[in-house]
Amino acid sequence: NAGAVHHAYVVVEHLSGASIQKCVGFAGDTIDGQALMDQSGIEFQTQTFRFGKGACQVDNEPAQFNKCFPTNAPFWSLFIETGGAWASATKSFDALQLHDKEAFGWHYVQQSDPSPAPPPLASLG
Repeated sequence: NAGAVHHAYVVVEHLSGASIQKCVGFAGDTIDGQALMDQSGIEFQTQTFRFGKGACQVDNEPAQFNKCFPTNAPFWSLFIETGGAWASATKSFDALQLHDKEAFGWHYVQQSDPSPAPPPLASLG
């Protein structure tokens, strides 16, 4: 988009291991998580909880859902990339602000996984 001087990325890794990446340009110092997801064009369904918004479906996984975080089922874990390293997100995605060259990483992980791995690092184009 014209006037975009900064770029943030979204990386999505499915349970299968397949991943996609999108780049979003923005003009200000930061972009908030909701705007980043909206502008990425990635299909995305959320539900609002006490902690903020939770991701129920990302890039059409799971294919159907009636509960956002069903018991003993996989869920979307969110990571933030800054300076080429992933860290677990400590807030809901809509409460986060990303700076230039930072990324969101969504990884669909098993509930039984005590420390889910982040998705692949964004390749900064």
